[in-house]
Amino acid sequence: MSVAYDDSVGVEVSSDSFWEVGNYKRTVKRIDDGHRLCSDLMNCLHERARIEKAYAQQLTEWARRWRQLVDKGPQYGTVEKAWVAVMSEAEKVSELHLDVKASLMNEDFEKIKNWQKEAFHKQMMGGFKETKEAEDGFRKAQKPWAKKLKEVEAAKKAYHAACKEEKLAISRETNSKADPSLNPEQLKKLQDKVEKCKQDVLKTKEKYEKSLKELSQGTPQYMESMEQVFEQCQQFEEKRLHFFREVLLEVQKHLDLSNVAAYKNIYHDLEQSIKAADAVEDLRWFRANHGPGMSMNWPQFEEWSADLNRTLSRREKKKTADGVTLTGINQTGDQALQNKPSSDLSVPGNPARSAQSLSSYNPFEDEDDTGSTVSEKEDVKAKNVSSYEKTQSYPTDWSDDESNNPFSSTDANGDSNPFDEDATSGTEVRVRALYDYEGQEHDELSFKAGDELTKIEDEDEQGWCKGRLDNGQCLLKADERVLSAGTRCRWRDLSTGRKTAQQTWLGPSLPPLPRAVCWLIMDLYVLGLVLPPLFPASGGLH
Repeated sequence: MSVAYDDSVGVEVSSDSFWEVGNYKRTVKRIDDGHRLCSDLMNCLHERARIEKAYAQQLTEWARRWRQLVDKGPQYGTVEKAWVAVMSEAEKVSELHLDVKASLMNEDFEKIKNWQKEAFHKQMMGGFKETKEAEDGFRKAQKPWAKKLKEVEAAKKAYHAACKEEKLAISRETNSKADPSLNPEQLKKLQDKVEKCKQDVLKTKEKYEKSLKELSQGTPQYMESMEQVFEQCQQFEEKRLHFFREVLLEVQKHLDLSNVAAYKNIYHDLEQSIKAADAVEDLRWFRANHGPGMSMNWPQFEEWSADLNRTLSRREKKKTADGVTLTGINQTGDQALQNKPSSDLSVPGNPARSAQSLSSYNPFEDEDDTGSTVSEKEDVKAKNVSSYEKTQSYPTDWSDDESNNPFSSTDANGDSNPFDEDATSGTEVRVRALYDYEGQEHDELSFKAGDELTKIEDEDEQGWCKGRLDNGQCLLKADERVLSAGTRCRWRDLSTGRKTAQQTWLGPSLPPLPRAVCWLIMDLYVLGLVLPPLFPASGGLH
């Protein structure tokens, strides 16, 4: 900014005219304002770019969230495609607004920044070179005229003072003539004073007129010099104004998406997608896939067969949950010919129960805690399914899928359960009952503890196997096992996962436990990780 110079000090400014001394400062200030306006315009575009980016992000997030909801929701068919097309429109418009943001920042913002840097040059001591040049030009053009103006002001002041003094002298002289007390000598002095004041008035008036004439003669040159400097400032400002106009037109082109061909195509495609929605076609599709148009395996007559697997109700399954615990008898070599019983654990575990977590087999839990059936749990899950799960299925019956069963009869290495027999499901195996059991149905066996039975088929998905007692074939419950002193069982090497020779359990007899728990106890026992009170030091595997 400019500062007042010494020649202008004491000069009274009568108006805000540009020609007054020092009033060129507004023109000089306009140069500084031009630099600030460039910064303001950059800030304006930067804020708009942030708005464009935020809007694009909100559109993308909105489209992503609602696309998922529609995909998972119950809407189907061509109307679903039309609905999804609205989200596609948002995603495409989001990309265009990101392009707008990029254009504002990479083109318009940078263009203003570069022009500002080229048009305004900062000085070491502060301020801009262009501002100092304009101020120096105005000061140089105004200095001679301001000096003469100062002389005119001084002459004017002297002339007005002489006139005032003359008026006072004349007033004293007039009053003295009416005063008889004054002597002639005093009257003479007053008359001389009046005469002297008149001469001073004439001198100061002449000087004042002369100074004013000289000022008037220098005014044209003063005006010409000031005009030249002002025109230079005008040219500089004209460049800025034209540049701003050009930049704002570029901004308008970047903001106006109505002239972008891709923008028009977006809404043309959206209109076509919505018009393609066909209610009749959607109703026809739903009828064919979820209505009367679906195929059906209608019930047909089937002959009764004794080999059909028994299906138990929930009440029957819960009632027989405490069924007979069986231990298998290993038959190898001569023992098979002599029918000598051994205690190899050969009855496979219940797949439906083994699919549960190990914690569900806690032997210290009450039976009521584990009495809920699979179908009951499925019912609870079905109630928690979101209303937008279009692929949800509501089971009408439970199943015993063993695909994810960690304790199924085949382990991760492809080997069978170490508690299972090497024999296939079709091989007869001798088993021994540990408890008395009274058959609840006509196809269930009744026997006493210690009775030996023959298992002729492996257990089914309900946890029952087919056995024979005194040439009578019925069903056996085979969901628990026993580790008792002297039991011989198949084992495996934990490092390789391969089966080893049969080994004898010399630990204490344990209560009936699920197969998975027996497996875990044997693993911990071999690794020496079980507590000493549970297994005597003398016990072990051989």
